[in-house]
Parts: sequence; structure tokens; C-alpha cells
Amino acid sequence: MTATELNIESGKYFNVGEYAAAETAAHEAMAAARLENDRQQEAAALNNLGNVTNTRGDSGAAATLHQQAMTIYQELDDKEGIAITLSYCGRIYGDLSDYAKALECFEQSVAISKEIGQKEGLAVNLGNLGVVYLHISDYSKALECYQEAMLIHSELGRKDGIAINLANTGVVYKNLSDNHKALEYYYKAMEMYEEIGRKSGMASTLGNIGSIYGNLLDYDKSLECFQKALAIAEELGNKFGIATHLCNIGIVYNFLQDYPKALEYFHRALSMYEGLGKKNGIAIALGNIGQTYATVEFDGYNAERAEEYLLQAITLFEEVGAKQHLYGFHQRVANLYEHEKQWEKFALHYKKYHEIEKEVQSEETQKQARIMEQRRQAAEREKEIEIERTRASAEKKILNNILPEEITARLIQGESPIADHFDSVSVLFMDIVGFTKLASVISAQQLVLLINAIFSAADGVMREFGMEKIKTIGDAYMAVAGVPVPRADHAECAARASLKLIDLIQNFVVTFPESYGDRSWIDAIPKIQVRIGLHCGPAAAGVVGENKFAYDLWGDAVNTASRMESHGEAGKIHVSEEFLKKLLMVNGEWLMDVADEFSSLTINHLPLTIIPRGEMAIKGKGKMKTYFLEQTT
Repeated sequence: MTATELNIESGKYFNVGEYAAAETAAHEAMAAARLENDRQQEAAALNNLGNVTNTRGDSGAAATLHQQAMTIYQELDDKEGIAITLSYCGRIYGDLSDYAKALECFEQSVAISKEIGQKEGLAVNLGNLGVVYLHISDYSKALECYQEAMLIHSELGRKDGIAINLANTGVVYKNLSDNHKALEYYYKAMEMYEEIGRKSGMASTLGNIGSIYGNLLDYDKSLECFQKALAIAEELGNKFGIATHLCNIGIVYNFLQDYPKALEYFHRALSMYEGLGKKNGIAIALGNIGQTYATVEFDGYNAERAEEYLLQAITLFEEVGAKQHLYGFHQRVANLYEHEKQWEKFALHYKKYHEIEKEVQSEETQKQARIMEQRRQAAEREKEIEIERTRASAEKKILNNILPEEITARLIQGESPIADHFDSVSVLFMDIVGFTKLASVISAQQLVLLINAIFSAADGVMREFGMEKIKTIGDAYMAVAGVPVPRADHAECAARASLKLIDLIQNFVVTFPESYGDRSWIDAIPKIQVRIGLHCGPAAAGVVGENKFAYDLWGDAVNTASRMESHGEAGKIHVSEEFLKKLLMVNGEWLMDVADEFSSLTINHLPLTIIPRGEMAIKGKGKMKTYFLEQTT
């Protein structure tokens, strides 16, 4: 198997709690990646090993493995890999209750995912952020993260992601003691998991529902849910899930005072956790067994066994550094020694209980302070990023108004010089008839408003028909179809745009503000008209200049289109024979031969009239056959 296939196998084993098999596959993937000289798969194998190692309770060794993976991804500048590894590190810090560092990792991962447009990673890490906020009791932030994650998962069509965040939302309401609201979200998650057939999600959600019914003292329903969850976990072969549900069932039997049954399930869970090497789970199972033997109401009350199991649990919790569990078990063993009147041992563990509880509370206070500072810094960074993003967006918008968007993208990517050749394009020139006379009788303000209104209307027509405005010179307007993105129907686009322009100008009305002065000149001048010229052929295009650079077009096609416009007539579209031939070629077939007499035809539902002008002398070109183009009414 290849390194990629072995890493996939490792992930599958990990997801069903087969940690030994997952570890073996990850080691084999590592060896294969090194043979294949595949650094990315080597990093993926290190991350898989880190996940297994962390699950077994050795968070320090897991962090080292993830850091090795991070180093490789940084060398490769693999941002997606960096984001994934940051997420794994965040989970380790979360397990260690170092929530400030967990937040930092997840926030960095979220930022990278946004940068590279990796929406799935973004959604996952928003969910992870929500879990951290849940642990530090910032429930509004947690709900905000879950909601944002669900929106992205919904956009991606990822129902499993939606279900996970619905379930996590239920956990928030559980912690807020709103059991009924928690159940509402758990059942929504359950419905979605059932819809997509995600049995692992069904099992975990049933476990959550069972916990809620336990809180509501409905132990029968609680037991039913845990047993269903156990059955699914067994069907999937998810050993970790099996152990967790066994332990939960034991806790329910403890509440029901069926202590022998509780011990049976705790021992089964213990055996399963030991097989997985999950120290945290082993400690919890040992502690529950010890607590059961320490229950005075239990006919099998056994102080020696209770002491043995509780002390073993304490030792393991010390090994994994789980102080939040540790002080509670010191309290339980202290209660046991108090009942047995072993006062020295009672005093020792009672003192440790208070010392660790105080330490945990102190650490929690410090963590909260670090988190607040981290949040403040993150808010400042986000504000700076937003300012930069807004500025960049504004600059890009301005640049896109100066240059074609495709050219802007190429410039931003560092391409220089930009010079392209196009085999066939259609060039449009338009000018305002009688502009010189008009300019002599109106004010500068009126003139600028008039030109701006006409050219802005022309800009809208160009956008409508997929043409690119190149420039304006005085009262002349130049645009092109087929640049910067080539298109086979450029002649049709230019024809449609020209017909629309002629119609628009014939019905053009400009309103001048009273503040612009006398408007009597409007009645003294003819109706505003334009001339349009069209030609097609090869052309070169590119960006010129360093300051105030522009995207321009060169070639005979440009010069000839300009001649078509200057030799045209008011209110008409003057086209070359080359343009007309291109227009009449549709899907590789001639619609008709170019005629020397009046003719009508329809191109893609556009009825046209072609009016031959015969041969005429065109400056710089000699004799040319040209035509007027009109829309048939």
C-alpha cells in the first residue's frame, strides 16, 4: 500500500477506536512516505501518530509529533497542512485545560482557512473554537461559533457537520441547566444523523440524550439511551465508544442502587480502556469502581477495595495531569478514611483535596485572565486585518475600474510585462456628432456632465454584452469584444452592443441642474447623435506605462475600426467587409454571402438589415467595401 492509502487506513481505525491498528498503519505510512520521498504524507503520518498518542493520555509526546509535522508543513509552505496541525495542537491544549493556548491554535487555524478559502477546515475549527468557549463558560461565544460553523456546513452540503454543531449546541444548553432545550437540539442532531446514516454520530448523541434523562432523574430512559448507544458502538467496533457507554450505564445502575450491576459494567469498561491504553478512561473507571465499594448502602461495601481502586485512580490522574478530576477523588478517598476513622490518612487527602482545588481555581483564574488578554489581542488583530481587507478591496475595486479584472489578477500575481496576441477580435469606435460646435456653446460643467452621461450609458451597454471598454479620447469611445478573454461570437457581441447604443442615444435625455446655468442652448442644437464604426481582425493587447498605466490595444484592426467610425454617418453603424463576414459565420457555417445589394437576415434571433455602400476610399487603406448595419423593425 502507498503512504496515502496507509494514512487513510490509520484515520479509519482511529475513528472507530482501533488505536493499536491506527498506530501500526501510521508507522507503516511513515516508512512508506520516506521511501516515496513524500514529505506531505510523512507529516500526515506524524499527525496520525500524534492523535493516537494523545488519545492514550501522553499529551507531551503527542505535541512533539504534531510539532514535527508542523515543521514539515512549514518547510513545504503547505498552509492547509499547517491549519490541520494547529487544530490537532488546539485539541491537545484543550484536553490539558490550557484554554488560552487552545484558543490561539484554533484562531490561527481559522485565519489560515479563511486565507486559503478552505471552507471545510474553517467550519471544523469554528466548531472547535466553540468547544473551547464552552469549557470556559463563554456560552454566547460558543453558540456564535456553532451557528457560523453550521452556516458554512450548510453551504457545503455537509449534514454531518451540521449535526455535530447541533449536538454541541445541546451541550451548551445542558451546561446552562436548560435540559429541555438541550434535548431539543440533541434530537435535531439525532434526526440528521439518522437521515445520513452516520451511526457513530447517532451513538454519541444517544449518549448525550441519556445524560440529560439522568439529570432529569428519568433513569429508565437514560439507561435505554445508553444501551442503544452501546449497541451501535459494538456494531461499528468502536472500542472507545463501547467503553464510554459501558461506564455511563454503570453510573446509571449506581443511581438505581443496583451496585453489583454497576460494578459489572465498570469492570467491562475498565478492561476495554486498558486494551486501548486510554489512561484517562482507565482512571475514571477505577474511580467509579472505588466509589461503588465505598458506598455505605452497598451490601458489598469494602473499604480495602475502595481504597485500592481510588488510590490507583489518583495515581493515574496525577500521571496525565488531570487536576480537575484529581481533587475530587482526593475528596472521595478522604470521605472513605473519615468513615473508617483513619484520621491521619483522612487529614492527608483532605489537605490535598483543598490544596489542588485551590490550585485549580487559581489556575482557572489565571487562564481566564490570559484568555481575556488573548481575546483582546485577537480583536485588535481582527480589526487590523479588517482595515487592511477593506483597503485592499477598495484598491482592487478601483483597479478593476481602470483595468479588466483578469488583467488586475495577473498584475497582483506579479506578471510583468503583460502582452497578449489575439487572432480575431471586434473593435468598436464611437464618437459624438458635432461635438466641437457643441463644446463651444456650453459651459465646462455642462460639457463634462453630458459626456459623462453618454459614456456612462455606453459603459453599461458594454458590460451587458460582454465587451471591454479600452479608453476614451476626447469625444471618442473605444471598446473591444474578445479581449482579454477570447470568444468566438465577438462580432455578434459588438453588433448587438452597437445597435443598443444607437437606440439608447436616439432616446437619450440628460437633465442639467439649475445651478449649471443657462440651458437655452439645448433647443438651439440638433438632437445628439453618434457615429459607430466596427472592424474585426488580429490585435495585440497589454499594459503600458509605470505611472497611471493603462490596458491598450494595437494593430490594423484598431486603425481600421477607427476609419469605419470617421467615414460613417450620424446615427449609423458603419462596418467593414471583414466584420460582416465574421458576423455571418455562425457555428462554422455561412448564413449568406455578403451581398452588394440590400439584404435582411436573422442572427441568433436578432433581425438585421445590411445596406451596402459599395467601394469607397478609406484613408490609409485604399478602396474598401463597407456596409451599414441596422436592426430590422
